[in-house]
Formats: sequence, structure tokens, C-alpha cells
Amino acid sequence: MASFPDYRPRRLRRSEALRGLIRETSLGPEHLVLPFFVVPGDDVRQPVDAMPGVERLSVDHVVTEAAKAQELGIPAVLLFGIPPSKDEMASGAYADDGIVQQAVRRLKAAHPNLVVITDVCLCQYTSHGHCGVLVDDHVDNDATLDLLARTSVSHANAGADIVAPSDMMDGRVGVIRDALEDADHPDVAIMSYAAKYASAFYGPFREAADSAPGKGDRRGYQMDPANADEALREVFLDLDEGADIVMVKPALPYLDIIRRVKTETGYPVAAYQVSGEYAMVQAAGERGWLDAEATLLESLLSIRRAGADLIITYWAREFARISQKRL
Repeated sequence: MASFPDYRPRRLRRSEALRGLIRETSLGPEHLVLPFFVVPGDDVRQPVDAMPGVERLSVDHVVTEAAKAQELGIPAVLLFGIPPSKDEMASGAYADDGIVQQAVRRLKAAHPNLVVITDVCLCQYTSHGHCGVLVDDHVDNDATLDLLARTSVSHANAGADIVAPSDMMDGRVGVIRDALEDADHPDVAIMSYAAKYASAFYGPFREAADSAPGKGDRRGYQMDPANADEALREVFLDLDEGADIVMVKPALPYLDIIRRVKTETGYPVAAYQVSGEYAMVQAAGERGWLDAEATLLESLLSIRRAGADLIITYWAREFARISQKRL
């Protein structure tokens, strides 16, 4: 039998302390962003059936839950609004008293050091469920840009630290950047959903946000899952237009895209562990088919290892609690 080599990798795997000394990827609450679905009313908590553990919350509960998250070391939240009514022009998205605007004001008043990120899209606010102005069953890209800019400025006026356009309209980052500058918000950052794929993993989110298209689908403006080079083109366009952070969505099925974006740009990269990624693990865990906690932890580590600087995840609080127990 041939002798073993001098270097034996197992030598440094014999204990948790040894493994920790050479661990290559760090993951902590400081890398996570917690999403909230905000609804009108007071004292409202509506469980989302397709996402165990996730609720739609009224503003008062968002403020309370955000405080708990911040105490756990989570630095940022991402807000999605579900308005009391919808129309074809998504007027609730850019109304001064819109549900997201109300939540931002309350959050910044109560927790001034919390990073508040707002999703900028129209799908939750349009009666037809598409992400822009619909003309003859077609989303009119250029007609949508002004509404996205108005929405971004209204969020910034309310106190948002970062606006996050998720619509995938061409040119929207530049229009939003110019609008923010003109409205005297030069310090408000843009986190662009730069490589957002037309994914089957969004189903539970559309239930939570009440944002499924009434007819048709979003493949005309979201990316083809088969394309990788196109993702880099999208990312560079958004960076040229003024994006401060670029996002890949979903995360786990697109780890190769996260790695390429980070390596080829060097810019801050966000990844969204989307509703379907979360829900399928939770469902399998409830059935005893796998360890949901260990699986979600492993998936978050893989997203960080691929190159994501920050991860948007519905599991942020649970991970933070686990981290505290280990300290």
C-alpha cells in the first residue's frame, strides 16, 4: 500500500475549533436583509400559507418586528407594499401617503440607524398585475420609467436609504438616478435588480404580495434562465447608469451568475433567496424529508461563497437567533 502524502486535509477537520480557524466564508446577521410585506390597517398579521413563518403585517407590527431584527444584528429591511386599492397606473406606488411611504416614515422615526430599502416596482399596485404601464397587452417600457422615478422619489422623500427597482425596464436606473438628484436626494443609493430571471421560484411571493399577472406573464421583460452572458450585459448597463449595488435574483439556481457578476465587476452584489427557495425547504422540513435549518444555513453559505455581499432572505431572523446561541 502506498504511503499517505505528508499533507492530510483531515488534520484540520478534527474539531469545530480547528475547522473555524481555516473557514473561508463568513456568514453573519450583518450580511442579511429581512423583507416585509406591508398592508394597510392596524394590528394586522396575515400568515402567508405558501411561506410558513412569513406574515403580511400592518405598519405598527413592521416597526415592532424591525426592532427585534435590529436587536438580533440584522442591519436592513426591504419593504414591499400591498395597497388598499389598485388601478391601471399604479397610483398607490407613488402616493405620498402610500403604504410603503407610511412604513418608511414610521421606521426611520423609530429606528434611525436601521437601513430601510424599498422595492420599486408597480406589479403590487397595478390592477393587471404587470410591472409597468400596459398598452394593448404589452408593457410600455418608456411610459413606465416616469412612474418608477416618481415612486423612487416618493420613497426617498419618506426617508428611504436605498431604493431597489425590480421591474427590469430598460433604462430605469438612469432615469431614477437623475430623478433622485433633481429631488435633492444624492445620497439615496440604488440597489438594482440587475439580473432578474423569469423564474418559477417566485410563486409564493406572488401570493404574499398579491402581484400575479392577471393575464400573460413577465418573460417579455425578465431574463431567460438559459442566459448568462446577457446577465453581465444587464449588470454593466445598470452600473453605467448609476447603480450602487447590483442584484441577482433568484440566488441558489444562479450561483454561477453571482460569481461572474462579483468577479467581473468588483461592485457590491446582492442576492435574493426568493420565496420558492425558502418555501420548498420549509415544506420539506415540515414533512421530515430534510433538516430545514441545516439546509437553509447551507444554502445561505453557498450564496455567500459564490460572492454575494448581502443576502435578502426570509430566514434572516431565524439565522440570527441561531448565531446568537452559538456565541
